[in-house]
Amino acid sequence: MTASSVQRVGVKDVVFGVRVKIVEPCNLYGCSIGDDCFIGPFTEIQKTARIGARTRVQSHAFICEMVSIGEDCFIGHGVMFINDTFSIGGPARGRREIWRSTNIGNRVSIGSNATLLPVQICDDVVIGAGAVVTKNITESGTYVGNPARMLERK
Repeated sequence: MTASSVQRVGVKDVVFGVRVKIVEPCNLYGCSIGDDCFIGPFTEIQKTARIGARTRVQSHAFICEMVSIGEDCFIGHGVMFINDTFSIGGPARGRREIWRSTNIGNRVSIGSNATLLPVQICDDVVIGAGAVVTKNITESGTYVGNPARMLERK
């Protein structure tokens, strides 16, 4: 039998702006968090992720590598970002070169339990709770459902 290992991360190698508030426990490592942000408990933000100024990330959110979130955004409870699209029929298993990035514009609000595949989202968008975003959003407005579709224009 091989030995088990426990990896404790907590907060490690994070570039913080000023007046950032985090509520532990959370795993933040190798990421950057802008000025005046709030990060709720039980949140994981992985390396290379970037959170813009004045953005709030609520509890139980998962922000994986290769995600960039703009300024003045709201990320609801339990929001999940995905960078591996299973493009080879299953998990990439360490083949990061096939992962895809996600870029979220400014003033974007994402409702609780939404899931975002690798997409680009323009400024001034609202994503409804539980929505699954599978395609780029290029027009400001409110999007809901699975797959997410425009409910109304801004």
